[in-house]
Amino acid sequence: MKLPPLRPRLAVVAHYLLLCALALVCVFPFWWTLVTALSTEGNIFAYPPTFWPRAPSLENFAEVFRAIPMLSFYRNSILIALCTVFWKLLLCSMAAYPLARLHFRGRKLVFGLILATLVLPSEVNFLVNFITVTQLSLVDTYTGVVLPNVVTAVAILLLKQAFEEVPQDLVDAARVDGASEWTIFSKIMLPLIAPWLATVGILTAVESWNEYIWPAIVMSKPDEFPLSVGVLYLRGTFGSSTRVVAAGTILTILPTLAAFLFTQRFFMRGMDGAVK
Repeated sequence: MKLPPLRPRLAVVAHYLLLCALALVCVFPFWWTLVTALSTEGNIFAYPPTFWPRAPSLENFAEVFRAIPMLSFYRNSILIALCTVFWKLLLCSMAAYPLARLHFRGRKLVFGLILATLVLPSEVNFLVNFITVTQLSLVDTYTGVVLPNVVTAVAILLLKQAFEEVPQDLVDAARVDGASEWTIFSKIMLPLIAPWLATVGILTAVESWNEYIWPAIVMSKPDEFPLSVGVLYLRGTFGSSTRVVAAGTILTILPTLAAFLFTQRFFMRGMDGAVK
């Protein structure tokens, strides 16, 4: 059996070594936090650090649930994430479809203005959004948290690209059969771009789950805080217990990690631009 040339084999080995190094860099912070959360003995700031939990126990996780209303925070975060995903998929798809398939005066200008918002960091909009939310009497409401995040340029850009990949002949055939634009949009286009919708939905859910600054600005009632805001109470309650804070961090990360693991095939299909 003839072996492949040495140079291609070395290139493959170097490629996998690089991937392993990148994976280690990405996984290490999570692993160290998990080790800290599970440990009940030893100095967590010792050098060299410990990479395996000492006297592992779930006591730190139990202490989190005793200290703060985690279940209430989970419920609030899930409600905010679901509302944000639903309205973003609905509104951004309705905005992307005419930009991709309809011809009207000023279409390129509108799309250009939407793309121009990408150069601005989200923090720039906080003041204007807070004034708007205040004028609408939406402070201390979930609507006030969700409203500024339901339409984004990235989501419109991704969905516009998805609509453009659907064959034009399919759309023309539907129009010849007498289908209205709403029927084409809702019955034909949306099912065809389901992987893209899943991708936008996953990204939106993760972003909404992890968002801290805007909910902290809008919400002031602790019982209505999302998890990203409420879990910071551990820093005040357990100022010297880094293990409990680490446990709270793990409990915050796990839902998004599990959601991505179960939906990664839809995410990858959407990122590849697959259209059935």
